[in-house]
Amino acid sequence: MRRDGVVLLGLCLGLLRPGRGQPLQVEPPEPVVAVALGASLRLTCRLACAGSGTAAVQWRGLDTSLGAVQSDAGRSVLTVPNASLSAAGPRVCVGSCGDHTFQKTVRLLVYAFPDQLSVSPATLVPGVDQEVACTAHKVTPVGPDTLSFSLLLGDRALEGVRTLGPPEVEEEEPQEDEDPLFHVTERWLLPPLGTPTPPALHCQATMRLPGMELSHSRPIPVLHSLTSPALPGTTSPQPPSLTSPEPLNATSLGPPDVTSPEPPDTTSPEPPDVTSPGAPRKQGSMGTCCSEIHQAVPTEAGVAPKSSPSPGPAQLPTDLWMGSVVLALLLLSFLAYRLRKRCRCPDPG
Repeated sequence: MRRDGVVLLGLCLGLLRPGRGQPLQVEPPEPVVAVALGASLRLTCRLACAGSGTAAVQWRGLDTSLGAVQSDAGRSVLTVPNASLSAAGPRVCVGSCGDHTFQKTVRLLVYAFPDQLSVSPATLVPGVDQEVACTAHKVTPVGPDTLSFSLLLGDRALEGVRTLGPPEVEEEEPQEDEDPLFHVTERWLLPPLGTPTPPALHCQATMRLPGMELSHSRPIPVLHSLTSPALPGTTSPQPPSLTSPEPLNATSLGPPDVTSPEPPDTTSPEPPDVTSPGAPRKQGSMGTCCSEIHQAVPTEAGVAPKSSPSPGPAQLPTDLWMGSVVLALLLLSFLAYRLRKRCRCPDPG
């Protein structure tokens, strides 16, 4: 009696048809099937009819792009290649055995959850309150029941962290021929880290979908001191001494002795006296001698002796230069005096 009651209930609900067939079988069997954006999915629907009847099976879509369908006796295969966000929605498998029809609906859920997390700040400083932000880029769906964030110390949630409002959702700038995606940011107020200071915290984003759970994490290093360690070689070497190295020995590199060798004695040998002794000298010779004396007088532009090249200013101190100039002036004055006395010419002017 109990078995007959169960069969009768099945007949009333339309689940079993005696001698007519069995309900549809769909793989995967979940009512909601998640597929990653850009991935491919294959759904298979089967129906077996009792007796000699042949089952007819076909996939149908409701206001969605159906995909590629291959059907044969008792089976239909639906392939969704390169799934896009527009491919999400219900798919219906319809089968029939004779005049009896069966159907089963599967909803496709297209998601995007790449491993693209960013954190701010890049490093944490112990001993102070600070705000921490974690952002998941190019994700969908973004509902609070689907996407969540947590701040971990090791494998446990960090205690004492306060969430600063609900997650911030902003649409990404879509590239050409790309589906619109979102980036979601969660912010916390982090209390001062205790001692011992952990090497790092981890921001973890988790997406929960029918039949699966996905997670990505990003470390946030913690500095072990408030001041950054000194980099090797940051101390500059001692500045160079402003005093130049020891000057060259002025006595060893002194200017050539302008007094030696002795200048030629202009008084000897005496020029031959072309006139008779005691004859007065001609005025022309005296004028020539006087003009030579005037040419021998040193001028301001020609005070340096031409007997030998003098060392450059980088080799001799200024005092030695001044001494050389004074000696040259004295020597030229002496020569002019001797010539004037020799010629006995009147003073010019």
